[in-house]
Amino acid sequence: MVGEMGRPGRGERGGRGNGGNPRDVSGRGTQGGGETERGLGPGSPLLGERPPRVLDALRAQLRLRHRSLSTERSYVGWVRHFIHFHGKRHPAEMGRVEVEAFLTHLAMSRNVSAGTQNQALNALLFFYRFVIGRDLGELAEVVRARRPVRIPVVLSVEEAERVIAELSGDVRTVALLLWGGGLRLLEALRMRVQDVDFDRRELRIRDGKGRRDRLTVLPDRAVDVLVEKIAEVRALHAQDLEEGYGEVELPGALARKYPRAGFELGWQWVFPAERLSGCPRTGRVGRHHLFETTVQRHVRDAGVRAGLSKRVTPHVFRHSFATALIESGYDIRTVQELLGHQSVQTTMIYTHVLNRGGRGVLSPADRPLRWDGPGARGLVGRREIDPR
Repeated sequence: MVGEMGRPGRGERGGRGNGGNPRDVSGRGTQGGGETERGLGPGSPLLGERPPRVLDALRAQLRLRHRSLSTERSYVGWVRHFIHFHGKRHPAEMGRVEVEAFLTHLAMSRNVSAGTQNQALNALLFFYRFVIGRDLGELAEVVRARRPVRIPVVLSVEEAERVIAELSGDVRTVALLLWGGGLRLLEALRMRVQDVDFDRRELRIRDGKGRRDRLTVLPDRAVDVLVEKIAEVRALHAQDLEEGYGEVELPGALARKYPRAGFELGWQWVFPAERLSGCPRTGRVGRHHLFETTVQRHVRDAGVRAGLSKRVTPHVFRHSFATALIESGYDIRTVQELLGHQSVQTTMIYTHVLNRGGRGVLSPADRPLRWDGPGARGLVGRREIDPR
């Protein structure tokens, strides 16, 4: 079963295969679960004397281009699912027709969302271009899932404060930054100590969506709690150093350029995890940042305790931040820069708050009356106001 999060289920074996090649190239082979020993397609940039296994080659290409761990896991999952769907045929033997059939299957049989289908498409395009060494070109025969146009869920100022009041500890501080600065959840969790500028009341967002940096506002009410939090991080970091740890993950190739930078206080997470853990890529033991699922669960539960019928998620605070700024009269370009949107069209979705009552239309049921004729008998709330 393919989930909406873009990762196939554990038991997936592919419903409609082509029979074909019995070789297991999916990474779940019969010889100890290893991936295929077969070479890649002609023209592959990774083709050598001993060809790499296809999913290992995919991971290598993703890391070469600095894709995130979540993207790596998602792309590998989609390619594995694609191979299983076609009876474990080698990807080099397949092409555009098989990709179109797989994507159509997702939309028609699995009823996935447009975002999930596009994620699968991007994974396969990347795989064929950089691993197999072949561009798939136009995929005109794909049945595309329809992307609905949705208005974001927005909390009023009073509702947002009620939810935050139900939170505590680091989760409360994170929620306050999302609500007061318009951050995405991972942007807040990946924040480093040096990214907090108390003098200028600014937060520096590094490597945000689209690999763009930006600055946003640091709420005054978050200053004191962040000062205390960074003091806790300083003490925790000193303890980790004494125990032989204390090195944190660095972006890009900084770890090679500055080997000791990972031990500096400025690069430590503002919201570190409680326990040490191993890096899934390198195996190095260190302290990761707070996990996003922890914040998501607490925020959802806080919305229920606050008595809200709306579906409250961490991202709702970002929507509410943008909406509150527009309601306060800030221009759309300012909001765009604070949110980090590449196009102002993306920010325009929040202008729906300017339309009171649908699209600013006065409902006929609320239209004021100024006459007392027979038809007005029994009407409630008649007012002496000119309806014009």
